[in-house]
Amino acid sequence: MNLLKQPRAVLAVAFAAVISFMGLGLVDPILTSIAAQLDASAGQVSLLFTSYMAVTGVAMLITGFVSSRIGAKRTLLAGLVLIVAFSAVAGLMDSVGGIVAARAFWGLGNALFIATSLATIVQFASGGLKGAILLYESALGIGIGLGPIVGGQLGEISWRAPFFGVAVLMLVALVATGVFTPATPPPAEKTSIADPIKALRYPGLLVVAVTSLLYNFGFFTLMLAAPFPLDTTASNVGWIFFGWGLLLAVNSIWGAPWLESRIGTVAAIVVALVGFATLLAIMAIWTEHKAVIVVCVILAGAFLGINNTVITTLVMGSAPVPRPVASAAYSFVRFAGGSVGPYLAGKLLEHNLHAPFWMGAGATALAVVVLLAFRRFVPATSAPAHGSEDEALVLETADAD
Repeated sequence: MNLLKQPRAVLAVAFAAVISFMGLGLVDPILTSIAAQLDASAGQVSLLFTSYMAVTGVAMLITGFVSSRIGAKRTLLAGLVLIVAFSAVAGLMDSVGGIVAARAFWGLGNALFIATSLATIVQFASGGLKGAILLYESALGIGIGLGPIVGGQLGEISWRAPFFGVAVLMLVALVATGVFTPATPPPAEKTSIADPIKALRYPGLLVVAVTSLLYNFGFFTLMLAAPFPLDTTASNVGWIFFGWGLLLAVNSIWGAPWLESRIGTVAAIVVALVGFATLLAIMAIWTEHKAVIVVCVILAGAFLGINNTVITTLVMGSAPVPRPVASAAYSFVRFAGGSVGPYLAGKLLEHNLHAPFWMGAGATALAVVVLLAFRRFVPATSAPAHGSEDEALVLETADAD
């Protein structure tokens, strides 16, 4: 599948996805700057992640309800408008509480966007379901990779500049999505707010969601805690996490499909989680050694890239429900539950630099235990790679949205 030879609607939504996921890593290089300039503790700064993730997770329960009534395109645009508005508002705030509140509304916009962006890409992309997921994960990887470097460079000007930068870029994405994405009228069948909760009755989906929730504890521990022992400039933190994001993007696009094709879906996830947990444990032991933190942060991107892509494709076949419903249920558990991770990491940071990394390593190791203990409920493979079955999945996803 040629990622660039796609309809303009797909490229517009993919570009918006890149900017959306930039917002995740954008604040990483400026965490210490915000803490210093606004006289905030690590626990208070952690709420920038927690409010964003918690609202994103809970809002996943209403995204299907909204998109099934106003259509996918309008849902995408509503999400983008909120991101543009509240990323700019975050840059105008003079207190951590104000930024946290703006990040919460930013999370609402993010939920509306990401819940429908994958289904929109699947609907209009060429190359089948696997190709569409690969395109989406590529946008995710590139966005996460660019976020820290953009945040770091703009953060050298002011901690406010990265927020304004996202607002401008997202405004471009909003215009492109509005112009190039065809109208998508609401489907005949409406989605209930309760549908994602009901979908969690299927053990396969619940197991994958809980596994991802625990993994998110490790993921956001890395994002929140690593800048503090590094104790360096926003630009330097940005470059370090750019290396992390680069490996994440490369493995999302090429490494994950290669590994999954050779050892299988569940085994690929286990390899990624064990590798990530090991790196977190190393960081917990040698926290005072900046070179160790730098190397482990960058290497972690390789394992995160594998896990993100493989577990996303696994979700698509883990329950006999429309894929947007499965995605909303999965995202609700992993985001809402995982939002506790950065808050706990921030509170632990106030007492001990080693403790957050131990927490992240333990939670990620527990994710492996959960996945293997309940493996019988999880599909042996993700989604069909080709043929009429794959085409049926694409049509089902488009119809469901």
